[in-house]
Amino acid sequence: MPNSNLRPPTINVTPEEYKQMTEKISPKPTLVKNTIMAFLVGGFICSIGQMIINFYVMYLGLAQASAQIAGTATLILVGALLTGLGVYDEVVKVGGAGAIVPVTGFANSMVSPALEFKREGYVFGVGGKLFTVAGPILVYGIVSSIIVGIVSVLLK
Repeated sequence: MPNSNLRPPTINVTPEEYKQMTEKISPKPTLVKNTIMAFLVGGFICSIGQMIINFYVMYLGLAQASAQIAGTATLILVGALLTGLGVYDEVVKVGGAGAIVPVTGFANSMVSPALEFKREGYVFGVGGKLFTVAGPILVYGIVSSIIVGIVSVLLK
């Protein structure tokens, strides 16, 4: 039952004119710029990680495997700290996937929801929201590693 108070639109635009209007006001894709910035930011984060690993090997005398684990933990700590200070969100705005893909992006995905809900308290806010993004990643990672371990033992 159409409403008799409604009037038909007075703008007559052809599909071709509409397409031209939308192309005119739509933002232009910045694929090349985004790709270059992701490469530079991601490469910079990974270079910092390698420098941390080299520091642990050369100056602290850790074995390569131990230094890699310590380097990863250090990057997670730095990513969480920078997220808490509000710096990492700015890095993500500039670097996009280059800042999200490294392990620092994982730290950011864990700390961001916790910070967002801290006003709800430490138990229901921070504790409840800490693993909203990272929880499924951890669950599927742990379950798949258990399955791979069982299959590996059965095949030996």
